[in-house]
Amino acid sequence: MAGSIKDRVAIVGMGCTKFGERWDASANDLIVEAAYEAFEDAGIGPEDIEAAWVGTTSSGATGMVLSEPLRLQYIPITRVENACATASDAFRNACYSVAAGIYDTVLVLGVDKLKDTGMSGLGGAQPPPGHVLSPESTAPGNFALLATTYFDKYGLSFEDGKHMMGRVSWKSHKNGALNQKAHFQKEVDMERILNAPMIAWPLGLFDCCGVSDGASAAIITTPKKALEFRKDPIHVKAQQIAISPRDGKFNSNYDYCHVETTVRAGQRAYEEAGVKNPREEISMAEVHDCFSITEAITMEDLGFSPRGEVREDIENGFFDLDGGLPVQPDGGLKCFGHPIGASGLRMIYEMYKQLQGKAGDRQLKDPKLGLTHNLGGSPDGCAIYVGIVGLPGV
Repeated sequence: MAGSIKDRVAIVGMGCTKFGERWDASANDLIVEAAYEAFEDAGIGPEDIEAAWVGTTSSGATGMVLSEPLRLQYIPITRVENACATASDAFRNACYSVAAGIYDTVLVLGVDKLKDTGMSGLGGAQPPPGHVLSPESTAPGNFALLATTYFDKYGLSFEDGKHMMGRVSWKSHKNGALNQKAHFQKEVDMERILNAPMIAWPLGLFDCCGVSDGASAAIITTPKKALEFRKDPIHVKAQQIAISPRDGKFNSNYDYCHVETTVRAGQRAYEEAGVKNPREEISMAEVHDCFSITEAITMEDLGFSPRGEVREDIENGFFDLDGGLPVQPDGGLKCFGHPIGASGLRMIYEMYKQLQGKAGDRQLKDPKLGLTHNLGGSPDGCAIYVGIVGLPGV
């Protein structure tokens, strides 16, 4: 593949704060916490960083959001924002700088401090460009359309579809209970999930992820230089991002049963990484489960399940920790939480730890390739990042 980044970049250090309602910490505190875990993990300090990228939607308008708390000395720092795919896009840009040979060792960090705003959801952003007749809508309302149209197309009753989505949330809570950094760390039984208050029919309370405070960070270098840092670096195998033309609301052919942007980004990522059969070759995945139906449909969009058949895989435990392809081993957005500017790097953090065998109670057996999928926007118009990381030589 022309311009492939496969095995041209390695991760040698990562850090991630506990996500949640971090009333005890400012955005600067979260940045320091995540960055210094990454520095310690890589065995370096701020003085060794040649350039940096920071992803945030709320915590500053320039690169000084990073340079000030870390006292980075007059190096290039780029602030990136791409909705919920912000941290992934910052990571992508940092990786390209190393692959291009411009820098040897760079830092990428994502942070958002949202709970102190007093808002319960995502707020403060200007509406995206769109048609003058575009209707007002909410995030739960937009994604609820995926559920209602999917149920209709594939003949699922409300009870069957609701149980499928509930099983997705049940799994995430079960995994999140094993994660000390997760926002929510308790298992929730199916009866409570299925009978929770309705948010946007048919999405109930436990079908929706929460908004959190948090930060995550990575140190990136070349594969050759990586061996100077550690014996177990993790290689980047693919980096793809796709942006839709926001035609879903105005295109009668859009079926609201898939996200075309995910399909396109996933196909390109598989081509770049040399993956022929994702269901068999991908060891684990962290996907953008802003809502339970989003995760379910993403399984089909990424080729993990055949079209219209994801319910069987979900109900049979194929995506559980002990299943054929574990998804959300750290609890996902649903339970780890969702500080918008940090979530994409949090996904990579879990893949990094799993591949090194350092994921504790949720450690998977012998993983080789990990996929992350980060969605920014709504089903009909979004930015989708799909990245693959893995062990050297895989």
